[in-house]
Amino acid sequence: MLTLQPAEWSKPRGFSHGVAVDGPGRWVVLAGQTGGDEKGDYAPDMAAQTGTALHRIIKLLNEAGAGPEHIVRLTWYLTSREEYQAAGAGIGTAWKETLGRNFPPSTLLYISGLVDPRAKVEIEVTAFVPNA
Repeated sequence: MLTLQPAEWSKPRGFSHGVAVDGPGRWVVLAGQTGGDEKGDYAPDMAAQTGTALHRIIKLLNEAGAGPEHIVRLTWYLTSREEYQAAGAGIGTAWKETLGRNFPPSTLLYISGLVDPRAKVEIEVTAFVPNA
């Protein structure tokens, strides 16, 4: 996987502008993962929900024989700009615990709500696992 970073552009923080994938392999596409736990319960804050969503993503990637290093795209749906900004440190900690130093291309969207009204975040993932 080649990270796309034009020399004259500032390097982004927490994501990359793009990646190029070449060669045979397997695509892994995950449905949006929310911050609800296995029982369907939601923590009240966005940082905890983001941590739960990221852990769910890692578990699903593992099911496909993939890891965070294979993620080529994240799309975040967030219900509150203010809560997201306030949760920055907690989200950063959850990111380090799950995705480590991987910063794939990401898009963040603020929306008025998700299907479950308790959900504050939903994250979609596309990953590519090259053949060994």
